[in-house]
Amino acid sequence: MSLLDLLSRPQVWETFYDYKTSLACPKDIERQMRGFLDAQRYLPVCDLIQNISILQEFPLPRKSIISKQSTPKKRTVYTYPAAENTVLKLLTFLLLRTYDGLFCDNLYSFRPGKSAKDAIRSLRQIPNLYQKYSYKVDVSNYFNSIPVERLLPELETVLKDDPRLFTFLKTLLTEPYVIDDGKPCHNVSHGHRKTPVTDAPMEEADRDEIDMEEALIIKEQKGIMAGTPLASFYANLYLRDMDQWFFDRGIPYARYSDDVIVFGDTMEEVQKHAETIRSFLAAKGLSINSKKEEYHAPEEGFVFLGFSLKKGVIDVSPVSVKKIKQKMRRKTRALQRWQHRNDLSGEKAAKAFIRVFHRKLLESSAENDLSWSFWYFPTINTDESLRIIDLYAQECLRTLLTGRHTKARFDARYADLKSLGYQTLVHAYHDFRKNAN
Repeated sequence: MSLLDLLSRPQVWETFYDYKTSLACPKDIERQMRGFLDAQRYLPVCDLIQNISILQEFPLPRKSIISKQSTPKKRTVYTYPAAENTVLKLLTFLLLRTYDGLFCDNLYSFRPGKSAKDAIRSLRQIPNLYQKYSYKVDVSNYFNSIPVERLLPELETVLKDDPRLFTFLKTLLTEPYVIDDGKPCHNVSHGHRKTPVTDAPMEEADRDEIDMEEALIIKEQKGIMAGTPLASFYANLYLRDMDQWFFDRGIPYARYSDDVIVFGDTMEEVQKHAETIRSFLAAKGLSINSKKEEYHAPEEGFVFLGFSLKKGVIDVSPVSVKKIKQKMRRKTRALQRWQHRNDLSGEKAAKAFIRVFHRKLLESSAENDLSWSFWYFPTINTDESLRIIDLYAQECLRTLLTGRHTKARFDARYADLKSLGYQTLVHAYHDFRKNAN
């Protein structure tokens, strides 16, 4: 039986629902998913997937360019329509559990029963960890750079007992067209396109000539499509031979998708490991992100997955703290403009700031099952960086309340911030730890 046959079974969906709602799932997302299951809106998508003769009618992914967190850089993500995306999430859920045995214990991304917390916990168990040198690197544009023609033979081998599933996945991976973001799509057919097709994104001037009532479809190399559910399985699979190489030799190493760290007793040993990683990536048609390549001596500690580890202290990494502060600064400026433009009170702007960052830091969202705090709180063992973030948030709130950047902003007392609903990360962290124990 193919995994595709399970996609139309209500009990499988109930298991998936139980899993999703066991996480930090917002009530509105939970209600939406419940309605999707009760109305069996997955069935038309399942019928399409099962009918190989019309598989080419599966909707095209939509390409979007979004800003990376706290940087001027952009990244490309892809999405399918809501119903199709939800079905692909279930398929990914099944894939990751059915084929988890393919992966080594040093891989921690997107795996059942594994998380960033487990990666850090495992690294801490390395003998003499804080006496070792380390090398950390990020694979450059990993998801969208994976050559599909190199992935497919490995995927076919893995799915040799489920050829129907392989045919479906191959169809999605080899589809050359995407819908460019910003243009509406009306009954677009793969075989009879009414819209312009180009080999690369058009310039803005060219796009202005396109009828706004028609979709702009472009042809491009898109790898495994960051943002789509199945990309997580492919990302784990594509570098498993590198994971296996380090595992077989007992070399301290960990990978979380495109983030890799390896350890050695000397800098020379670590440099050899780094060269091995570069060789593996080059053979796979990939490269490192040189801006995120880091060597650390034992006394410096190391950073991995947004955590800083030094002499047994685990904290939020300085880079992660900087990113959050940058977000807060930008949001403060945006709220000040909004406040002045609409002649609003400082209290209204401050409440908006609190609402945004409580949601971002303490609650989950439609895009992420786990919030910022759920990533960090189970693992860190100090509140030092949380205090820094709290103090900065309070500075922003005082500026919004008083409209001043001078010492006069302290006219807004901490009690005033609390009265607006402000909650500190430090308080939330200690509550989390207390409830966890």
